[in-house]
Amino acid sequence: MNISSLKAIIALPLLSIALLGSVQAADTSPAPVVSAKPDDFALGKKAIESKKWADAAASFKKAVASNPNNADAYNLLGYSSRWMGKYDEAFAAYDKALALDPKHKGALEYSGVAYLKVNEKDKAEAQLAKLKAICTTCEETTDLAKAIAEYKPTAK
Repeated sequence: MNISSLKAIIALPLLSIALLGSVQAADTSPAPVVSAKPDDFALGKKAIESKKWADAAASFKKAVASNPNNADAYNLLGYSSRWMGKYDEAFAAYDKALALDPKHKGALEYSGVAYLKVNEKDKAEAQLAKLKAICTTCEETTDLAKAIAEYKPTAK
């Protein structure tokens, strides 16, 4: 065996160790910092849980402003508005949710309940018919059917 062969045999393991050490060093670098910006949709859901309807509506307005194709955010904006008695705003939000997703079960149920609140039982029943066409045994369908069955018109 000559000297150059001997150097190659010794250098190869040393090179492997050096490369392995650099790979391990790369794995220990700190993770990039992620923005701590609050998620308006999540904040809105927390506000709903606390029954802070105005806070929820404000959060969902921001959520739909940043993502105008979010049917869920429009639905929950309608829900929050309905609880505040702002039915025109609620119906506008439900309509937008249903324009984005005509089979949005939550928007169909919640808009049906809102129609009952404004004494428009026929429109609530129309929403129930749409829900039944989508899913006869879904919670949204049974909840709206129950609300219609228990409906008592209120004085205008």
